[in-house]
Amino acid sequence: MAQSSVRGDGPAVEDTMSLAARDEDPQSGEPGGEPGGGPAEGRGRHGGGGGGRRRGGRRGAGRSRGRRVLRWSATVLAVVIAGTAGAGYLYYQHLNGNIKKDKLNLGDNKIAAPTPNAAGQTPLNILLIGSDARDNKENQKLGGARETFGGTPLADVQMLLHLSADRSNMSVVSMPRDTLVQIPKCTDPDDGKVYPASTRPTATNESLGHGGPGCTVATWQELTGIHIDHFMMIDFAGVVSMADAIGGVPVCVDANIHSRNASGEGSGLKLEKGTTKIKGETALKWLRTRYGFGDNTDLYRAEAQHMYMNSMVRELRANATLSNPNKLRKLAEAATEAIVVDEGLGTIAKMYDLANELKKVPTDRITMTTMPNRLVGNRVEPTDDAETVFRMVREDVALDGKDKKKAKKEEKESSDPAAADEEIAVQVRNGTGTDTLAPVGGRAAAVTQLLTGEGFTQAVADGSAYLAQPTTVVRFPSADLEGDAQRVAKALGIPLSAVKKSTDVSGVTLIVGADWREGTKYEAPKKEEDKTPESANALNASDDSKCMEVNPNYTWEKEKEKE
Repeated sequence: MAQSSVRGDGPAVEDTMSLAARDEDPQSGEPGGEPGGGPAEGRGRHGGGGGGRRRGGRRGAGRSRGRRVLRWSATVLAVVIAGTAGAGYLYYQHLNGNIKKDKLNLGDNKIAAPTPNAAGQTPLNILLIGSDARDNKENQKLGGARETFGGTPLADVQMLLHLSADRSNMSVVSMPRDTLVQIPKCTDPDDGKVYPASTRPTATNESLGHGGPGCTVATWQELTGIHIDHFMMIDFAGVVSMADAIGGVPVCVDANIHSRNASGEGSGLKLEKGTTKIKGETALKWLRTRYGFGDNTDLYRAEAQHMYMNSMVRELRANATLSNPNKLRKLAEAATEAIVVDEGLGTIAKMYDLANELKKVPTDRITMTTMPNRLVGNRVEPTDDAETVFRMVREDVALDGKDKKKAKKEEKESSDPAAADEEIAVQVRNGTGTDTLAPVGGRAAAVTQLLTGEGFTQAVADGSAYLAQPTTVVRFPSADLEGDAQRVAKALGIPLSAVKKSTDVSGVTLIVGADWREGTKYEAPKKEEDKTPESANALNASDDSKCMEVNPNYTWEKEKEKE
Protein backbone atom coordinates (compact mmCIF):
# COMPACT_ATOMS: atom_id res chain seq x y z
CA MET A 1 0.00 0.00 0.00
CA ALA A 2 1.08 3.53 -0.57
CA GLN A 3 2.74 5.50 2.16
CA SER A 4 0.17 7.23 4.30
CA SER A 5 -0.17 10.86 5.23
CA VAL A 6 -2.15 12.36 8.09
CA ARG A 7 -4.87 14.60 6.75
CA GLY A 8 -7.09 16.94 8.65
CA ASP A 9 -10.31 15.91 6.95
CA GLY A 10 -9.58 12.18 6.93
CA PRO A 11 -11.16 9.66 4.54
CA ALA A 12 -14.87 9.19 4.07
CA VAL A 13 -16.39 6.67 6.41
CA GLU A 14 -17.59 4.41 3.66
CA ASP A 15 -15.74 1.13 3.90
CA THR A 16 -17.11 -0.96 6.68
CA MET A 17 -17.26 -4.55 7.76
CA SER A 18 -18.70 -5.54 11.14
CA LEU A 19 -17.88 -8.33 13.48
CA ALA A 20 -20.01 -9.62 16.27
CA ALA A 21 -19.92 -11.43 19.52
CA ARG A 22 -21.41 -14.75 20.41
CA ASP A 23 -24.57 -15.35 22.39
CA GLU A 24 -23.64 -16.47 25.88
CA ASP A 25 -25.44 -18.73 28.27
CA PRO A 26 -25.77 -16.38 31.27
CA GLN A 27 -25.54 -19.28 33.67
CA SER A 28 -22.35 -20.84 32.40
CA GLY A 29 -20.66 -18.41 30.06
CA GLU A 30 -20.77 -21.25 27.55
CA PRO A 31 -22.37 -21.29 24.13
CA GLY A 32 -25.93 -22.26 24.93
CA GLY A 33 -25.41 -25.51 26.70
CA GLU A 34 -22.70 -26.75 24.35
CA PRO A 35 -19.58 -28.25 25.85
CA GLY A 36 -16.36 -26.36 25.92
CA GLY A 37 -14.04 -24.96 28.46
CA GLY A 38 -15.74 -23.08 31.28
CA PRO A 39 -13.70 -21.81 34.20
CA ALA A 40 -13.68 -25.22 35.89
CA GLU A 41 -12.03 -26.63 32.80
CA GLY A 42 -9.04 -24.37 33.03
CA ARG A 43 -9.99 -21.27 31.06
CA GLY A 44 -7.37 -19.59 33.08
CA ARG A 45 -4.77 -17.05 32.49
CA HIS A 46 -4.49 -15.47 29.10
CA GLY A 47 -5.57 -11.89 28.99
CA GLY A 48 -5.29 -8.96 26.72
CA GLY A 49 -2.39 -6.70 26.43
CA GLY A 50 -0.78 -4.14 24.30
CA GLY A 51 2.54 -3.49 22.79
CA GLY A 52 3.58 -7.09 23.18
CA ARG A 53 2.79 -7.23 26.91
CA ARG A 54 -0.11 -9.23 28.20
CA ARG A 55 -2.07 -7.80 31.07
CA GLY A 56 -3.66 -11.02 32.24
CA GLY A 57 -4.27 -12.28 35.75
CA ARG A 58 -0.69 -13.28 36.14
CA ARG A 59 0.35 -9.63 35.66
CA GLY A 60 -2.38 -7.98 37.67
CA ALA A 61 -5.33 -5.93 36.44
CA GLY A 62 -7.11 -9.10 35.25
CA ARG A 63 -7.12 -7.92 31.65
CA SER A 64 -7.20 -10.44 28.86
CA ARG A 65 -5.01 -10.64 25.81
CA GLY A 66 -6.24 -8.50 23.03
CA ARG A 67 -9.05 -6.98 25.10
CA ARG A 68 -10.69 -10.25 24.29
CA VAL A 69 -13.69 -9.64 22.11
CA LEU A 70 -13.64 -8.53 18.51
CA ARG A 71 -16.99 -7.04 17.91
CA TRP A 72 -16.51 -4.58 15.11
CA SER A 73 -14.96 -4.18 11.74
CA ALA A 74 -11.46 -3.59 10.51
CA THR A 75 -12.54 -0.99 8.04
CA VAL A 76 -14.78 1.18 10.16
CA LEU A 77 -12.01 1.38 12.72
CA ALA A 78 -9.43 2.36 10.16
CA VAL A 79 -11.59 5.07 8.66
CA VAL A 80 -13.00 6.49 11.87
CA ILE A 81 -9.68 6.57 13.69
CA ALA A 82 -7.92 8.14 10.73
CA GLY A 83 -10.60 10.81 10.57
CA THR A 84 -9.59 12.14 13.97
CA ALA A 85 -5.97 12.74 13.02
CA GLY A 86 -6.68 16.35 12.08
CA ALA A 87 -7.33 17.20 15.73
CA GLY A 88 -3.63 17.71 16.06
CA TYR A 89 -0.34 15.93 16.41
CA LEU A 90 -0.60 15.36 20.16
CA TYR A 91 -4.04 13.85 19.89
CA TYR A 92 -2.79 11.75 17.01
CA GLN A 93 0.04 10.47 19.21
CA HIS A 94 -2.44 9.88 22.03
CA LEU A 95 -4.54 7.66 19.79
CA ASN A 96 -1.43 5.84 18.60
CA GLY A 97 -0.60 5.16 22.24
CA ASN A 98 -4.03 3.65 22.81
CA ILE A 99 -3.55 0.94 20.20
CA LYS A 100 -2.36 -2.37 21.59
CA LYS A 101 -0.25 -4.72 19.51
CA ASP A 102 0.55 -8.42 19.51
CA LYS A 103 2.53 -10.89 17.42
CA LEU A 104 1.05 -11.83 14.04
CA ASN A 105 1.95 -15.52 13.88
CA LEU A 106 2.97 -17.74 16.78
CA GLY A 107 3.34 -20.94 14.75
CA ASP A 108 6.51 -22.42 13.29
CA ASN A 109 5.24 -22.70 9.72
CA LYS A 110 5.05 -19.62 7.57
CA ILE A 111 2.94 -19.43 4.42
CA ALA A 112 4.64 -17.58 1.57
CA ALA A 113 3.01 -14.34 0.47
CA PRO A 114 1.17 -14.60 -2.88
CA THR A 115 2.99 -13.74 -6.08
CA PRO A 116 2.15 -10.24 -7.37
CA ASN A 117 -0.02 -10.02 -10.48
CA ALA A 118 1.13 -8.53 -13.76
CA ALA A 119 0.57 -5.03 -12.35
CA GLY A 120 2.67 -5.78 -9.26
CA GLN A 121 -0.38 -5.93 -6.96
CA THR A 122 -0.96 -8.49 -4.21
CA PRO A 123 -4.12 -9.43 -2.31
CA LEU A 124 -4.56 -8.54 1.36
CA ASN A 125 -5.90 -10.97 3.99
CA ILE A 126 -7.00 -9.78 7.44
CA LEU A 127 -8.20 -12.16 10.14
CA LEU A 128 -10.89 -10.69 12.39
CA ILE A 129 -10.90 -12.48 15.76
CA GLY A 130 -13.26 -12.32 18.70
CA SER A 131 -13.30 -13.97 22.11
CA ASP A 132 -15.88 -14.74 24.76
CA ALA A 133 -14.09 -13.43 27.88
CA ARG A 134 -14.78 -10.36 30.02
CA ASP A 135 -11.85 -8.15 30.97
CA ASN A 136 -13.23 -4.94 32.48
CA LYS A 137 -16.36 -3.63 34.19
CA GLU A 138 -17.95 -2.22 31.05
CA ASN A 139 -17.40 -5.37 29.01
CA GLN A 140 -18.55 -7.46 31.98
CA LYS A 141 -21.78 -5.47 32.18
CA LEU A 142 -22.40 -5.75 28.45
CA GLY A 143 -21.41 -9.39 28.15
CA GLY A 144 -22.67 -11.00 31.35
CA ALA A 145 -21.38 -14.45 32.38
CA ARG A 146 -19.68 -13.07 35.50
CA GLU A 147 -17.82 -16.26 36.35
CA THR A 148 -15.79 -15.97 33.13
CA PHE A 149 -14.17 -12.69 34.22
CA GLY A 150 -10.41 -12.93 33.67
CA GLY A 151 -10.64 -16.38 32.08
CA THR A 152 -8.72 -17.63 29.08
CA PRO A 153 -10.38 -16.28 25.94
CA LEU A 154 -11.88 -18.45 23.23
CA ALA A 155 -11.79 -17.20 19.64
CA ASP A 156 -15.53 -17.50 19.16
CA VAL A 157 -15.68 -15.14 16.17
CA GLN A 158 -13.33 -15.71 13.27
CA MET A 159 -13.69 -14.07 9.87
CA LEU A 160 -11.16 -13.80 7.10
CA LEU A 161 -11.42 -10.61 5.06
CA HIS A 162 -9.84 -11.00 1.61
CA LEU A 163 -9.18 -7.89 -0.47
CA SER A 164 -8.37 -8.76 -4.07
CA ALA A 165 -5.04 -7.76 -5.58
CA ASP A 166 -6.65 -5.33 -8.00
CA ARG A 167 -8.93 -3.97 -5.22
CA SER A 168 -12.00 -4.70 -7.35
CA ASN A 169 -13.70 -7.02 -4.85
CA MET A 170 -13.73 -8.20 -1.24
CA SER A 171 -14.69 -11.59 0.19
CA VAL A 172 -15.35 -12.50 3.83
CA VAL A 173 -15.26 -16.11 5.07
CA SER A 174 -16.62 -16.92 8.54
CA MET A 175 -15.49 -20.04 10.36
CA PRO A 176 -17.84 -21.51 13.00
CA ARG A 177 -16.19 -21.39 16.43
CA ASP A 178 -16.63 -25.16 16.97
CA THR A 179 -14.85 -26.16 13.76
CA LEU A 180 -12.57 -29.11 14.46
CA VAL A 181 -8.99 -28.34 13.40
CA GLN A 182 -5.42 -29.31 14.23
CA ILE A 183 -4.01 -26.42 16.25
CA PRO A 184 -0.28 -26.14 15.47
CA LYS A 185 2.48 -25.73 18.00
CA CYS A 186 2.53 -22.13 19.22
CA THR A 187 4.95 -20.23 21.43
CA ASP A 188 3.73 -17.49 23.78
CA PRO A 189 5.70 -14.33 22.88
CA ASP A 190 5.59 -13.03 26.47
CA ASP A 191 6.85 -15.91 28.58
CA GLY A 192 8.15 -18.34 25.96
CA LYS A 193 5.69 -21.05 26.97
CA VAL A 194 5.32 -23.64 24.22
CA TYR A 195 1.85 -25.02 23.50
CA PRO A 196 2.30 -28.38 21.72
CA ALA A 197 0.36 -29.06 18.55
CA SER A 198 -3.00 -30.68 19.22
CA THR A 199 -2.92 -34.47 18.96
CA ARG A 200 -6.60 -34.72 18.02
CA PRO A 201 -9.09 -32.48 16.23
CA THR A 202 -9.78 -29.51 18.50
CA ALA A 203 -12.32 -26.69 18.33
CA THR A 204 -10.72 -23.76 16.54
CA ASN A 205 -11.86 -21.29 19.21
CA GLU A 206 -9.35 -22.81 21.65
CA SER A 207 -6.45 -21.52 19.53
CA LEU A 208 -6.61 -18.06 21.14
CA GLY A 209 -5.67 -19.54 24.51
CA HIS A 210 -2.48 -21.06 23.05
CA GLY A 211 -0.41 -17.91 23.35
CA GLY A 212 -2.71 -15.33 21.81
CA PRO A 213 -4.22 -14.23 18.48
CA GLY A 214 -1.04 -15.20 16.65
CA CYS A 215 -1.93 -18.84 17.29
CA THR A 216 -5.38 -18.33 15.77
CA VAL A 217 -3.62 -16.88 12.72
CA ALA A 218 -1.29 -19.89 12.60
CA THR A 219 -4.26 -22.27 12.87
CA TRP A 220 -6.03 -20.58 9.95
CA GLN A 221 -2.91 -20.72 7.81
CA GLU A 222 -2.35 -24.41 8.57
CA LEU A 223 -5.94 -25.26 7.66
CA THR A 224 -6.41 -23.07 4.60
CA GLY A 225 -2.95 -22.51 3.12
CA ILE A 226 -3.86 -18.80 2.92
CA HIS A 227 -1.17 -16.25 3.78
CA ILE A 228 -2.57 -13.86 6.42
CA ASP A 229 -1.20 -10.32 6.49
CA HIS A 230 -2.91 -8.87 9.59
CA PHE A 231 -5.36 -9.51 12.41
CA MET A 232 -7.67 -7.20 14.38
CA MET A 233 -9.64 -7.59 17.63
CA ILE A 234 -12.06 -5.27 19.52
CA ASP A 235 -14.24 -5.44 22.65
CA PHE A 236 -17.94 -4.93 23.49
CA ALA A 237 -17.67 -1.26 24.40
CA GLY A 238 -16.27 -0.38 20.98
CA VAL A 239 -19.29 -1.96 19.31
CA VAL A 240 -21.76 0.08 21.34
CA SER A 241 -19.87 3.35 20.82
CA MET A 242 -19.50 2.90 17.11
CA ALA A 243 -23.06 1.68 16.62
CA ASP A 244 -24.28 4.87 18.33
CA ALA A 245 -21.96 7.09 16.28
CA ILE A 246 -23.18 5.56 13.03
CA GLY A 247 -26.71 6.45 14.03
CA GLY A 248 -28.24 3.03 13.56
CA VAL A 249 -28.24 0.19 11.05
CA PRO A 250 -31.45 -1.28 9.57
CA VAL A 251 -32.03 -5.01 10.11
CA CYS A 252 -34.98 -7.23 9.26
CA VAL A 253 -36.70 -10.23 10.88
CA ASP A 254 -39.57 -12.25 9.41
CA ALA A 255 -41.44 -12.39 12.76
CA ASN A 256 -41.39 -10.79 16.21
CA ILE A 257 -38.30 -12.06 18.03
CA HIS A 258 -37.29 -12.23 21.69
CA SER A 259 -33.99 -13.99 22.25
CA ARG A 260 -34.69 -15.37 25.70
CA ASN A 261 -36.01 -18.74 26.86
CA ALA A 262 -37.26 -20.15 30.16
CA SER A 263 -33.72 -21.00 31.22
CA GLY A 264 -32.57 -17.44 30.68
CA GLU A 265 -30.52 -18.32 27.61
CA GLY A 266 -30.31 -15.72 24.87
CA SER A 267 -29.02 -12.25 24.09
CA GLY A 268 -32.22 -10.47 25.15
CA LEU A 269 -32.77 -9.06 21.65
CA LYS A 270 -36.41 -8.04 21.20
CA LEU A 271 -37.67 -6.69 17.88
CA GLU A 272 -40.94 -6.51 15.99
CA LYS A 273 -41.43 -8.15 12.63
CA GLY A 274 -40.04 -6.19 9.69
CA THR A 275 -37.20 -3.67 9.45
CA THR A 276 -35.85 -1.82 12.49
CA LYS A 277 -32.94 0.58 12.73
CA ILE A 278 -30.81 -0.60 15.65
CA LYS A 279 -27.85 0.94 17.45
CA GLY A 280 -25.93 0.81 20.75
CA GLU A 281 -26.65 -2.19 22.96
CA THR A 282 -29.45 -3.37 20.68
CA ALA A 283 -26.93 -3.66 17.85
CA LEU A 284 -24.65 -5.62 20.16
CA LYS A 285 -27.51 -7.97 21.05
CA TRP A 286 -28.29 -8.54 17.37
CA LEU A 287 -24.70 -9.42 16.65
CA ARG A 288 -24.57 -11.82 19.59
CA THR A 289 -27.92 -13.54 19.06
CA ARG A 290 -27.95 -17.26 18.52
CA TYR A 291 -31.11 -18.32 20.34
CA GLY A 292 -33.93 -17.10 18.14
CA PHE A 293 -32.53 -17.26 14.60
CA GLY A 294 -33.22 -20.37 12.53
CA ASP A 295 -32.24 -23.55 14.37
CA ASN A 296 -30.29 -21.72 17.09
CA THR A 297 -26.88 -22.57 15.61
CA ASP A 298 -23.77 -20.55 14.90
CA LEU A 299 -24.54 -20.80 11.19
CA TYR A 300 -27.63 -18.62 11.58
CA ARG A 301 -25.76 -16.24 13.86
CA ALA A 302 -23.08 -15.86 11.18
CA GLU A 303 -25.85 -15.14 8.67
CA ALA A 304 -27.25 -12.42 10.95
CA GLN A 305 -23.78 -10.94 11.34
CA HIS A 306 -23.28 -10.90 7.58
CA MET A 307 -26.63 -9.19 7.05
CA TYR A 308 -25.74 -6.54 9.62
CA MET A 309 -22.32 -5.97 8.11
CA ASN A 310 -23.74 -5.56 4.62
CA SER A 311 -26.45 -3.22 5.88
CA MET A 312 -23.87 -1.12 7.68
CA VAL A 313 -21.78 -0.83 4.52
CA ARG A 314 -24.82 0.46 2.63
CA GLU A 315 -25.75 2.84 5.47
CA LEU A 316 -22.29 4.36 5.77
CA ARG A 317 -21.81 4.77 2.05
CA ALA A 318 -25.21 6.40 1.70
CA ASN A 319 -24.38 8.91 4.47
CA ALA A 320 -20.76 9.31 3.29
CA THR A 321 -19.28 10.61 6.57
CA LEU A 322 -19.77 11.00 10.28
CA SER A 323 -20.10 14.78 10.53
CA ASN A 324 -20.26 15.22 14.32
CA PRO A 325 -16.71 15.87 15.61
CA ASN A 326 -17.60 15.02 19.21
CA LYS A 327 -19.05 11.66 18.21
CA LEU A 328 -16.02 11.03 16.05
CA ARG A 329 -13.60 11.72 18.90
CA LYS A 330 -15.53 9.55 21.34
CA LEU A 331 -15.64 6.78 18.80
CA ALA A 332 -11.92 7.05 18.14
CA GLU A 333 -11.16 6.89 21.86
CA ALA A 334 -13.35 3.84 22.38
CA ALA A 335 -11.99 2.07 19.32
CA THR A 336 -8.31 2.66 19.98
CA GLU A 337 -8.64 1.71 23.64
CA ALA A 338 -10.36 -1.52 22.67
CA ILE A 339 -8.41 -2.51 19.58
CA VAL A 340 -5.59 -5.04 19.39
CA VAL A 341 -3.76 -5.48 16.10
CA ASP A 342 -0.59 -7.06 14.81
CA GLU A 343 2.51 -4.90 14.70
CA GLY A 344 2.05 -4.29 10.98
CA LEU A 345 -1.16 -2.31 11.69
CA GLY A 346 -0.02 -0.69 14.91
CA THR A 347 -0.33 3.00 14.01
CA ILE A 348 -3.07 5.37 12.86
CA ALA A 349 -1.11 5.98 9.65
CA LYS A 350 -1.05 2.29 8.77
CA MET A 351 -4.76 1.95 9.39
CA TYR A 352 -5.33 5.03 7.26
CA ASP A 353 -3.51 3.25 4.44
CA LEU A 354 -5.67 0.18 5.01
CA ALA A 355 -8.84 2.28 4.88
CA ASN A 356 -7.81 3.80 1.56
CA GLU A 357 -7.32 0.33 0.11
CA LEU A 358 -10.62 -1.05 1.41
CA LYS A 359 -12.76 1.85 0.25
CA LYS A 360 -11.83 1.14 -3.37
CA VAL A 361 -14.18 -1.85 -3.40
CA PRO A 362 -17.75 -1.08 -4.59
CA THR A 363 -20.59 -2.35 -2.40
CA ASP A 364 -21.86 -4.81 -4.98
CA ARG A 365 -18.46 -6.55 -5.05
CA ILE A 366 -18.43 -7.38 -1.32
CA THR A 367 -19.43 -10.99 -0.57
CA MET A 368 -20.03 -12.63 2.83
CA THR A 369 -19.75 -16.41 3.14
CA THR A 370 -19.58 -19.10 5.82
CA MET A 371 -17.06 -21.94 5.56
CA PRO A 372 -18.95 -24.99 4.23
CA ASN A 373 -19.11 -27.60 6.98
CA ARG A 374 -20.84 -30.70 8.29
CA LEU A 375 -21.80 -31.78 11.79
CA VAL A 376 -19.55 -34.08 13.81
CA GLY A 377 -21.48 -34.62 17.02
CA ASN A 378 -22.01 -31.10 18.36
CA ARG A 379 -19.00 -29.76 16.45
CA VAL A 380 -18.41 -29.19 12.74
CA GLU A 381 -15.64 -29.93 10.27
CA PRO A 382 -14.75 -28.45 6.86
CA THR A 383 -16.10 -30.19 3.77
CA ASP A 384 -14.66 -30.49 0.27
CA ASP A 385 -16.63 -27.35 -0.58
CA ALA A 386 -14.62 -25.53 2.11
CA GLU A 387 -11.41 -26.38 0.29
CA THR A 388 -12.94 -24.94 -2.88
CA VAL A 389 -13.58 -21.66 -1.06
CA PHE A 390 -10.07 -21.65 0.43
CA ARG A 391 -8.53 -22.37 -2.99
CA MET A 392 -10.46 -19.51 -4.58
CA VAL A 393 -9.18 -17.14 -1.88
CA ARG A 394 -5.62 -18.43 -2.34
CA GLU A 395 -5.88 -17.88 -6.08
CA ASP A 396 -7.54 -14.48 -5.63
CA VAL A 397 -10.76 -15.53 -7.36
CA ALA A 398 -13.77 -13.38 -6.42
CA LEU A 399 -16.44 -15.27 -4.47
CA ASP A 400 -19.24 -13.23 -6.08
CA GLY A 401 -18.67 -14.90 -9.47
CA LYS A 402 -18.32 -11.52 -11.18
CA ASP A 403 -14.67 -11.68 -12.13
CA LYS A 404 -14.19 -10.84 -15.75
CA LYS A 405 -13.47 -14.01 -17.66
CA LYS A 406 -9.77 -14.00 -18.29
CA ALA A 407 -8.93 -14.85 -21.85
CA LYS A 408 -7.42 -18.30 -21.99
CA LYS A 409 -3.78 -18.03 -22.85
CA GLU A 410 -3.02 -19.91 -25.99
CA GLU A 411 -0.21 -22.37 -25.63
CA LYS A 412 2.42 -20.66 -27.69
CA GLU A 413 5.19 -22.70 -29.19
CA SER A 414 8.72 -21.43 -28.88
CA SER A 415 10.25 -19.71 -31.90
CA ASP A 416 13.45 -21.58 -31.11
CA PRO A 417 13.35 -24.91 -32.96
CA ALA A 418 13.95 -28.05 -30.94
CA ALA A 419 16.99 -30.21 -31.47
CA ALA A 420 16.59 -33.78 -32.64
CA ASP A 421 15.07 -35.98 -29.94
CA GLU A 422 18.24 -38.05 -29.57
CA GLU A 423 20.25 -34.89 -29.00
CA ILE A 424 18.11 -33.47 -26.19
CA ALA A 425 19.57 -34.09 -22.73
CA VAL A 426 16.78 -34.56 -20.17
CA GLN A 427 17.08 -35.02 -16.44
CA VAL A 428 14.11 -36.76 -14.82
CA ARG A 429 13.35 -36.20 -11.14
CA ASN A 430 10.82 -37.81 -8.79
CA GLY A 431 8.38 -35.29 -7.32
CA THR A 432 5.53 -37.68 -6.50
CA GLY A 433 5.57 -37.14 -2.74
CA THR A 434 2.82 -35.18 -0.98
CA ASP A 435 2.14 -34.02 2.57
CA THR A 436 0.35 -37.30 3.24
CA LEU A 437 1.87 -39.74 0.74
CA ALA A 438 5.45 -40.95 0.39
CA PRO A 439 7.03 -40.61 -3.06
CA VAL A 440 6.69 -43.58 -5.41
CA GLY A 441 10.05 -45.34 -5.51
CA GLY A 442 11.62 -45.74 -8.94
CA ARG A 443 9.20 -43.35 -10.62
CA ALA A 444 11.95 -41.23 -12.20
CA ALA A 445 13.55 -44.35 -13.70
CA ALA A 446 10.20 -45.57 -15.06
CA VAL A 447 9.45 -42.27 -16.82
CA THR A 448 13.03 -42.14 -18.12
CA GLN A 449 12.35 -45.46 -19.82
CA LEU A 450 9.28 -43.95 -21.47
CA LEU A 451 11.42 -41.11 -22.83
CA THR A 452 14.15 -43.35 -24.15
CA GLY A 453 11.46 -45.43 -25.81
CA GLU A 454 10.30 -42.25 -27.57
CA GLY A 455 13.82 -41.64 -28.86
CA PHE A 456 15.21 -39.35 -26.12
CA THR A 457 18.30 -41.46 -25.64
CA GLN A 458 20.05 -38.86 -23.49
CA ALA A 459 17.32 -38.94 -20.80
CA VAL A 460 18.68 -39.89 -17.36
CA ALA A 461 16.99 -40.42 -14.00
CA ASP A 462 18.19 -38.29 -11.08
CA GLY A 463 17.95 -40.42 -7.94
CA SER A 464 19.73 -37.97 -5.64
CA ALA A 465 16.65 -36.60 -3.87
CA TYR A 466 12.88 -36.77 -3.85
CA LEU A 467 10.77 -33.65 -4.32
CA ALA A 468 7.17 -32.74 -3.55
CA GLN A 469 5.70 -31.41 -6.80
CA PRO A 470 1.87 -31.30 -7.02
CA THR A 471 1.73 -31.35 -10.82
CA THR A 472 4.18 -32.59 -13.44
CA VAL A 473 6.34 -29.85 -14.98
CA VAL A 474 9.15 -29.48 -17.50
CA ARG A 475 11.65 -26.78 -16.62
CA PHE A 476 14.39 -25.13 -18.64
CA PRO A 477 17.01 -22.51 -17.64
CA SER A 478 17.29 -20.29 -20.73
CA ALA A 479 15.41 -19.31 -23.88
CA ASP A 480 17.64 -21.40 -26.16
CA LEU A 481 16.35 -24.56 -24.45
CA GLU A 482 12.63 -23.70 -24.49
CA GLY A 483 12.04 -25.50 -27.78
CA ASP A 484 13.74 -28.63 -26.44
CA ALA A 485 11.65 -28.53 -23.25
CA GLN A 486 8.45 -28.17 -25.25
CA ARG A 487 9.42 -31.12 -27.44
CA VAL A 488 9.84 -33.31 -24.33
CA ALA A 489 6.44 -32.23 -23.04
CA LYS A 490 4.73 -33.00 -26.36
CA ALA A 491 6.25 -36.46 -26.48
CA LEU A 492 4.67 -37.34 -23.13
CA GLY A 493 1.34 -35.51 -23.57
CA ILE A 494 2.20 -32.83 -21.03
CA PRO A 495 0.53 -29.45 -21.84
CA LEU A 496 2.80 -26.60 -22.89
CA SER A 497 1.42 -24.58 -19.96
CA ALA A 498 3.45 -26.93 -17.73
CA VAL A 499 6.70 -25.95 -19.47
CA LYS A 500 8.30 -23.22 -17.40
CA LYS A 501 11.55 -21.28 -17.35
CA SER A 502 13.46 -21.66 -14.08
CA THR A 503 16.90 -20.72 -12.82
CA ASP A 504 16.73 -23.68 -10.41
CA VAL A 505 17.72 -26.11 -13.16
CA SER A 506 20.84 -26.31 -15.37
CA GLY A 507 19.20 -28.06 -18.32
CA VAL A 508 15.89 -29.48 -19.50
CA THR A 509 14.43 -31.11 -16.39
CA LEU A 510 11.24 -33.18 -16.13
CA ILE A 511 9.80 -33.35 -12.61
CA VAL A 512 7.26 -36.15 -12.34
CA GLY A 513 4.58 -34.77 -10.03
CA ALA A 514 2.09 -36.21 -7.58
CA ASP A 515 -0.50 -36.18 -10.38
CA TRP A 516 1.44 -38.93 -12.23
CA ARG A 517 2.24 -41.51 -9.57
CA GLU A 518 1.56 -44.46 -11.85
CA GLY A 519 0.94 -45.49 -15.44
CA THR A 520 2.66 -44.84 -18.74
CA LYS A 521 0.34 -42.12 -20.02
CA TYR A 522 0.17 -38.67 -18.49
CA GLU A 523 -3.30 -37.22 -18.02
CA ALA A 524 -3.39 -33.54 -17.16
CA PRO A 525 -5.61 -32.83 -14.12
CA LYS A 526 -8.90 -31.15 -14.85
CA LYS A 527 -9.00 -27.49 -13.92
CA GLU A 528 -11.11 -26.93 -10.82
CA GLU A 529 -14.20 -24.83 -11.42
CA ASP A 530 -14.05 -21.30 -10.07
CA LYS A 531 -17.54 -21.26 -8.60
CA THR A 532 -18.47 -20.51 -5.01
CA PRO A 533 -20.32 -23.55 -3.58
CA GLU A 534 -23.95 -23.03 -2.62
CA SER A 535 -23.07 -24.42 0.82
CA ALA A 536 -21.03 -21.24 1.50
CA ASN A 537 -24.29 -19.24 1.75
CA ALA A 538 -22.89 -16.27 -0.15
CA LEU A 539 -24.56 -12.92 0.52
CA ASN A 540 -23.82 -9.81 -1.51
CA ALA A 541 -23.49 -6.50 0.34
CA SER A 542 -25.84 -4.74 -2.06
CA ASP A 543 -28.70 -7.18 -1.32
CA ASP A 544 -31.14 -5.38 0.99
CA SER A 545 -34.02 -7.82 0.52
CA LYS A 546 -33.08 -10.40 3.17
CA CYS A 547 -34.81 -10.94 6.52
CA MET A 548 -33.59 -13.23 9.28
CA GLU A 549 -35.68 -16.33 9.84
CA VAL A 550 -37.02 -16.33 13.41
CA ASN A 551 -37.28 -19.57 15.38
CA PRO A 552 -40.99 -20.11 16.26
CA ASN A 553 -40.04 -20.81 19.89
CA TYR A 554 -38.64 -17.30 20.24
CA THR A 555 -41.51 -15.19 18.96
CA TRP A 556 -43.91 -12.98 20.93
CA GLU A 557 -47.25 -11.29 20.38
CA LYS A 558 -48.24 -7.80 21.48
CA GLU A 559 -51.74 -8.86 22.52
CA LYS A 560 -50.52 -11.55 24.89
CA GLU A 561 -47.96 -9.19 26.33
CA LYS A 562 -50.67 -6.63 27.18
CA GLU A 563 -52.71 -9.30 28.98
